[in-house]
Amino acid sequence: MSLIPACRLCGAELTTTFVDIGMSPLCESYLAADELDAAESFYPLHVRICDSCLLVQLPVYVSGEDIFSDYAYFSSYSDSWVEHARRYALDMIGRLGLTSSSLVTEVASNDGYLLQHFVAEGIPVLGVEPAGNVAKAARAKGIRTEVQFLGPETGRELAQRFGQADLVAGNNVFAHVPDIRGFAAGLRALVKDTGVVTLEFPHLLRLIERRQYDTIYHEHFSYLSLLTSSRALATAGLRVVDVDELSTHGGSLRIYARPAEGAGEPSTRVKAVLEAEEYAGLNTVAGHLGFASQVLQIKSDLLGFLLDAARRGRTVAGYGAPGKGNTLLNHCGIRSDLLGYTVDRSVFKQGKFLPGTHIPIYPPERLAQTRPDFVLVLPWNLKEEITQQLEYVRAWGGRLVFPIPELEIV
Repeated sequence: MSLIPACRLCGAELTTTFVDIGMSPLCESYLAADELDAAESFYPLHVRICDSCLLVQLPVYVSGEDIFSDYAYFSSYSDSWVEHARRYALDMIGRLGLTSSSLVTEVASNDGYLLQHFVAEGIPVLGVEPAGNVAKAARAKGIRTEVQFLGPETGRELAQRFGQADLVAGNNVFAHVPDIRGFAAGLRALVKDTGVVTLEFPHLLRLIERRQYDTIYHEHFSYLSLLTSSRALATAGLRVVDVDELSTHGGSLRIYARPAEGAGEPSTRVKAVLEAEEYAGLNTVAGHLGFASQVLQIKSDLLGFLLDAARRGRTVAGYGAPGKGNTLLNHCGIRSDLLGYTVDRSVFKQGKFLPGTHIPIYPPERLAQTRPDFVLVLPWNLKEEITQQLEYVRAWGGRLVFPIPELEIV
């Protein structure tokens, strides 16, 4: 039996490192107070690139069932993300002419943050969500939701029960599936021959350009370009026909795919993004190398700032408890001696502790009560929204710190 992991897309041996950022716990495995003295499981964050098909990927150190069956992430706690979903829904209703006789299915539908906007327009929906605790929140909003992991069999079974969909949506899920070929086959089973599949995911090109290494964590099994995502969908008979470049999550793609037999030619935007990827070197293995030195620079700058603040007697608190923050803090070895606490709007995280670092999580009101000199913003991808939310920090002379793409104090 080979100890070298195999590519999840083409099966080739993975011998080339993209970046290795050491060991880290699962990024959404928040701890209760009575768990702090127990052993924690840490797993490698050693990302490879396939020399054959170029898919950048993290081997399956932990199964999807272990990660997603009970999940701490609720999409509705980000106002800007809910608004992003609303605009998408209205756009797709107009673009596809969706009516009360249509069906919209969302995979990884979370707490209904997206499908609620279709329901408000009288369009039938089906949510497919693997986390039972999150699906419960969606059902409480009146969103029809099935608790399932999508694969070829579950896709066919759901299509038989509820019908194939005019639109199948998947936001920030394509990178989260260990079996990317099986997931693609599930998408094909869910969509009508004349339907559309849309997928949103962080763009590998932007991850590299903007040094967004904290988006590497065990929940993200694949780091996708338009080239590799198109190859994955093609294994299931889906062809990418259009693409939007989005600002969400530090720079994402929304790809539009149709069943290949009736897909037609791709748009000029598809060609433009593929050319941009080729220009950046993402059509070669060599073009992916050199990222590790960028990661080291971010670590050095952030630790330097925190150590200097501690020496000068300045207090630093965190804002947010996102998965990406846990990758960053664990990789940098930051504990509560350098970051006293963090705050988060999610009541499911308040009162708990960050995995690995054991930094406590409080409600946002804690900032105004303790008035830290600096607030380290961990969900930097929501910079504008959070800068507005934290405008009151100016009142006591506090400043915001963004760690990525480079250390910025505002």
